[in-house]
Amino acid sequence: AGKIEHPRKKTDTDFCLLSAGLNVGCFYAISTLLNQMIIEQYPGEEVNAGRIGLTIVVAGMAGSIICGIWLDKTKTYKQTTLAVYLLSLIGMLVYTFTLNLGHLWVVFVTAGVLGFFMTGYLPLGFEFAVELTYPESEGTSSGLLNCSAQIFGIIFTISQGKIIDRWGTLAGNIFLSIFLLIGTVLTGKILTSPLFPQHTPLLSQCLQQHEHTEQPSVKP
Repeated sequence: AGKIEHPRKKTDTDFCLLSAGLNVGCFYAISTLLNQMIIEQYPGEEVNAGRIGLTIVVAGMAGSIICGIWLDKTKTYKQTTLAVYLLSLIGMLVYTFTLNLGHLWVVFVTAGVLGFFMTGYLPLGFEFAVELTYPESEGTSSGLLNCSAQIFGIIFTISQGKIIDRWGTLAGNIFLSIFLLIGTVLTGKILTSPLFPQHTPLLSQCLQQHEHTEQPSVKP
């Protein structure tokens, strides 16, 4: 009874694993190669390269918390998921084309924004997978998504590293931006699917339980 039998839903689940894996995989690649990218553009700034990495981590923590709270309060699942993915793409593009401006404070700002939205997508991505695979186990969907992210992370890290060595940082970041664009398109395609309504099965069940508990008891 728990199997995902509808072929369209199976396709949407595959797209979910791909889109989430692309986003998180890009983040892993950026985090791993950040020091190399910063030193290439700003020689001798090893200390600030570490600080920029810390900025990404702290901004990402804030993004995860804020995006989770926002989703919980508004229930705007479709809009929030697509908006955060799109903002991740925009943040990546801004970071890419401002990295070589020669101003470290700009890099701090753009890297922080990038970390905020890319890490902020993590809780949305896991919830995304849970909703699409309902009533399958949450552990199964989370495990598959994490596996997808790790695979893309390895591929992107190796590929971007080779691109940076041969063509420079700009080409490496454009490489990742292309895959984030693909992920944004896939996310939009899933969210406009007729099998992905405003309230997905798991969310609808939670809302019904919440409404039931709020109904006042009627005495005879």
